[in-house]
Amino acid sequence: MPLTSQPLRKLGFLTIGLFDGADPRRGHESTLETIELGERLGFDSAWVRHRHLQYGISSPVAVLAAASQRTSRIELGTAVIPLGWENPLRLAEDLATLDILTGGRLNPGVSIGPPLHYDQVKDALYPTSSDTEDFSYERVRRLLDFVRGETATDFSGVEGFEVFSDRVQPHSPGLGSRLWYGGASLRSAEWAGEHSMNFLTSSVVKAEESEDFAEIQLSHVRAFRAHHPDGDRARVSQGLVVIPTDTATPEQRAKYQEYAEKRTPRTATPQGPARLMFALDLVGTSDEIAERLYAHAAFREIDEVAFALPFTFDHDDYVQILTDIATKLGPALGWRPGVL
Repeated sequence: MPLTSQPLRKLGFLTIGLFDGADPRRGHESTLETIELGERLGFDSAWVRHRHLQYGISSPVAVLAAASQRTSRIELGTAVIPLGWENPLRLAEDLATLDILTGGRLNPGVSIGPPLHYDQVKDALYPTSSDTEDFSYERVRRLLDFVRGETATDFSGVEGFEVFSDRVQPHSPGLGSRLWYGGASLRSAEWAGEHSMNFLTSSVVKAEESEDFAEIQLSHVRAFRAHHPDGDRARVSQGLVVIPTDTATPEQRAKYQEYAEKRTPRTATPQGPARLMFALDLVGTSDEIAERLYAHAAFREIDEVAFALPFTFDHDDYVQILTDIATKLGPALGWRPGVL
């Protein structure tokens, strides 16, 4: 296998946390058990997606707070919280509280833009301000300021028996350096770098300067670092879908292959008005997947990943996939598991 990439330094995984609407506890418990398994296997990080008005995790802060009490080492992240649904000051309070509970293990990832299906939800979400809400990068900047300890009000001091602060409380000093921006465009990569954030790049990018997925993603990585004060040391995490089959049953292999084949047509050309390009799902043995990753232009320039688990698989499938990633694929990429 050609060693054309630096050894993988951090290995993480991402889950959407699906659940049955008739029995939501079971799905949430499965997510927590998956995170616990990730820690036992030595993963460096576990990330959860964020879904509103769907059967996926709608409150990652609450889920990760629960996960923080079941784990002690693994980092916990969001990939990503869509800020169009959030008040930056209130979210800053929640994130700081969660970071305190995790002992400084939180990695919040965020993104911008109007909420999905905004015309259908705006009256419920912003009944009096839907036409004036700002969904631009300014919303991220406000969150950054609050998390990093900038003043939120011109009032502080004692009023009766109560003490008031002029900045968000609790303040978690290291959290500001662990904020991530999930971006799919060249401008997002540049903006994240300019504001000293970390950068999450996933299996979806915008076909702005090319129609080759790896080339587009590579340009985003380089643009981000070119605009970041830390340059080539700025943190980038790549989030492709990988499905190792080393210990899978014949039935699982067939299911995985069928899943990937159904999703393959969308990878051929840009999709929709936004010209979104999707990466191929990587299915095969760990050695086969490692070979394909070493041939991926963007992967060769990063040393952190958060491989995405497929949305619709069963808990036993996730156990097999995570175990193979940790015991076979990770080592094939030069990674060493963390120790409890």
